[in-house]
Amino acid sequence: MFGRVKPLDAILATAEKKSLHRSLGPVQLTLLGVGAIIGTGIFVLTAEAAQKAGPGMIWSFIIAGFVCAVAALCYSELASMVPVSGSAYTYTYAVMGELLAWMVGWALILEYAVAASAVCVGWSGYFVGLLRDYIGLEIPATLANGPFAGGVVNLPALVIGLLVTWLLMIGTSESAKVNAVLVAIKVGALTLFVFATFKYLNNGPNFTPFTPNGWGIIGVGGAAASIFFAYVGFDAVSTAAEETKNPQRNVPIGLIGSLAICTVFYILVAGGAIGAIGAQPVTGPAGEVLAPGSKALADQCASLAALGREPLACSKEALAHVLKEIGWTKLGGVIGLAAGLALPSVILMMLFGQTRIFFVMARDGLLPEKLATIHPKWKTPHIVTGITGVFVAAAAAFLPVGKLADISNSGTLFAFFMVAIAVLVLRRTEPNRHRPFRTPLIWVTAPLAIVGTFALYLLLPFDAKMVLPVWGALGLLIYFGYSRGRSHVGRGLVEVHEKDADAPPQPVPPIN
Repeated sequence: MFGRVKPLDAILATAEKKSLHRSLGPVQLTLLGVGAIIGTGIFVLTAEAAQKAGPGMIWSFIIAGFVCAVAALCYSELASMVPVSGSAYTYTYAVMGELLAWMVGWALILEYAVAASAVCVGWSGYFVGLLRDYIGLEIPATLANGPFAGGVVNLPALVIGLLVTWLLMIGTSESAKVNAVLVAIKVGALTLFVFATFKYLNNGPNFTPFTPNGWGIIGVGGAAASIFFAYVGFDAVSTAAEETKNPQRNVPIGLIGSLAICTVFYILVAGGAIGAIGAQPVTGPAGEVLAPGSKALADQCASLAALGREPLACSKEALAHVLKEIGWTKLGGVIGLAAGLALPSVILMMLFGQTRIFFVMARDGLLPEKLATIHPKWKTPHIVTGITGVFVAAAAAFLPVGKLADISNSGTLFAFFMVAIAVLVLRRTEPNRHRPFRTPLIWVTAPLAIVGTFALYLLLPFDAKMVLPVWGALGLLIYFGYSRGRSHVGRGLVEVHEKDADAPPQPVPPIN
């Protein structure tokens, strides 16, 4: 089970032999991380967090941020040692073998693809609101919502998914330049929101009761498990290591810097929203707790809307709604416009990470190698990008944002769990290998990441928890039916770097 380990030296040599173009510097990489992290979690999932945790969602952001911080420190060590595409998949391959690496890569595919779909749906809510409020164009509910939300197809979500796919196919450097502009818009909008709501941070009545639903699955813990989804941007940064200049220095900067910037924003924005209009959960006619994303909650929100009331937990454009409620109507429109412009940067990074996982798995022979083809002009894995984009757009067209986020988290938490284990194992098995970045207090930090990710997984809704083993079972069928027999490592084709770029890989004894 653990025998097919791909040596770190072979992984690095393979990347040099068939590598992606290195074009990203530390600023671009940090902006890519900020672009992935700040987005749906604060622009859209604030409403989901309010329904679960009420004002206690501030604790949810802190808990999720802390777990991500210790996981990021583990990622930083491995990413600086192994600056190639593949993220947790590659690290697991080098430490714990091919089967577990396949399972991690398979989970990452679930994480990124579903996350991208969730952000497409979140963007759609802001876009529909902008068209309605400022242009007077009302998109019919049948074309603005998927079947689970009372419509037929979420057409805006479908279109934005396909557009971002096209942009990513053009080229990494070009995508990063567009992303830098979008990140500036997004950070500027959130800064305006913080200034507009800062005076409400001491508005005590709106923070009481602070934890109306307690700390369980429908409470602070469950909200932390859901909004953990919004922090996965640092993981996407690590997948860009192979396209980064001086990755040993720049990857840790991008990972930790983007996480620190975003966590501060999350807490300030959440606090301002709560203080301004409150964030108490919406309850049913008998005072019962209503689950986020449920039909019962949608019906109750519709009843409140008919009375001219829209609590934070009911809004599909949460931050714009807060400002409109406190009289900043024009600024609310600016926030809505910024979300409409900037959320595609999050979709871009999720698609970026997912296609790079596909790319490196194909390069290892675990998926059809045709998927690893690099476009001669764009220098990107255009085939896998196009295939992924179509599936992401289709999921966005038919599934609701909350369910998508929770499903994505199940794959995310599993991958982070494995990274924390991998960094501990590698400290034991290769203690003398050069580590440009060393995780501080490794025997404290990594166990905290392991315990934290497992605890948050247990706090996910039951159906989201079950997606991971079902998806994993499907992955095992593919692995034993196709991938195991075609694996380069299993066939003894562990590639080594040669001066002659056309030289075939040298055979080595098979690794059992």
